Amino acid sequence: MQTVSKPIRAEKKQQTRQALLDAALELMASGRGFSAISLREVTRQVGIVPAAFYRHFPDMDSLGLALVEQVSSTFREVIRLVRRNEIERQGAITASVRIFVEYAEAHRLLFLFLAREQFGGSAAVRQAVATVQQHFIADLQADLALSSKLTHLGPADLEILASLIVKTVFSTLPELINPSDDQPTASPGTVSQMEDKLRFILIGGKHWRGIAAGRIADE
Repeated sequence: MQTVSKPIRAEKKQQTRQALLDAALELMASGRGFSAISLREVTRQVGIVPAAFYRHFPDMDSLGLALVEQVSSTFREVIRLVRRNEIERQGAITASVRIFVEYAEAHRLLFLFLAREQFGGSAAVRQAVATVQQHFIADLQADLALSSKLTHLGPADLEILASLIVKTVFSTLPELINPSDDQPTASPGTVSQMEDKLRFILIGGKHWRGIAAGRIADE
């Protein structure tokens, strides 16, 4: 009797695991949230019995958390590409947004999941997405601290600036990757508006005197 080697079994298990992740994304593509899809629907999509699901995930929330990790890894790759554009150079914002939009459209289902589950019904997945946001904010804050045009800002100011940038990108995701049926890609107007928002935030940061100074001026 011929036996299947351990490496082949491990590869087949990984393929089935990824198929479950992909099935969940495909089921959500029609507009449903993650909490609205069932374990049975996911396994039916893959072609396995529901009991086989538990060989890969203890429950649906665990599958959702795995999707967050997958999209986080994809997003980190986007950020690395964007960071290669020096944000202070003329045209850097336009180039960075173009890279981001192209990457998001190429990985549409993953980014659509990220956009929707910021406010989704699964508390575990929602918290995981919030944690991903905080990691990006911390990374961007460290990058902004190296900018020669932002040396007047302290850590608290840079954290606010980084938060504004990251949350602006996250809030724009639905418009970028979920266009209307007659507009298969993000509209030039949406992309241009995102560029303007980021430009507005960064220019404001360059002229911001800091939290303490701002509070004094308001008094």
